[in-house]
Amino acid sequence: MQVNHLSRIPLFMVHGNGVDHRILKPLEATLEKMRIFDLHYIDLPGFGTCPPLENSGGLPELASWLEALIRQTAGEGRFALLGNSLGALLCQEMADKFPGQAQGLFLLAPVVFPDAARRTVPEQQVSVADPLLLAELDPHHAQLFSDVAVVQSPEAWRKFAQWVLPGLDCANLRAMAKLSRRYFLDPLPVERGNQLDIPVTIVCGKQDHVTGYLDPERLVHRYPLMKLCVLEPAGHNVHLEQPEQVLAELRDWAQRTGGLQERS
Repeated sequence: MQVNHLSRIPLFMVHGNGVDHRILKPLEATLEKMRIFDLHYIDLPGFGTCPPLENSGGLPELASWLEALIRQTAGEGRFALLGNSLGALLCQEMADKFPGQAQGLFLLAPVVFPDAARRTVPEQQVSVADPLLLAELDPHHAQLFSDVAVVQSPEAWRKFAQWVLPGLDCANLRAMAKLSRRYFLDPLPVERGNQLDIPVTIVCGKQDHVTGYLDPERLVHRYPLMKLCVLEPAGHNVHLEQPEQVLAELRDWAQRTGGLQERS
């Protein structure tokens, strides 16, 4: 989706592995109301409506594809980045690819280390359980939901079914397999020494057993203006389980990013 308004900053919104752009749609109303950004929802190759890459289709190739898309869309102009999970790692990469153009980063449950063995994560747990709800669902859908949901309430399921499940159902499994074989960046953004003095907000769930909440602290040396928010109870889909707090952080970040644009 794009909003044609010359004064707005392009905001590239990048989803995570296995889903599509719809997982970020719950943020749309808040962003639109602020009238700061021109929203660009992105389906990565192999997800949503975007065909898979014909090459090896690993993380370096996804990064190159995204870099080309941003360059084609933004040219030499300024823009901001919003990413979820794997998409947040790609946003970190893009900020380094476009120094001086990237005006801000908003990262939801970000991947810091693609290699799961390097991640610091808590044990999987459920803060709000509803066995009757799970028993009523299609077994496959119940498994997908319970694999990631810390809050397993009817409202949480409704959001999962609306915003997450469609992307899971249409993901290209062959593309995901190719991605898994080349799931790395060298060097990783966290391993670089240069700093970016732009507004950066990172929001994590304290019960996130997929990417955790401790590893993002390692990014502070890269982003001196970084703000890290750890919310609970919340897991990997923190923006669905703690929407009000996430949207409050999003508004704060958007105002800081928009203010940077005005000062420049």
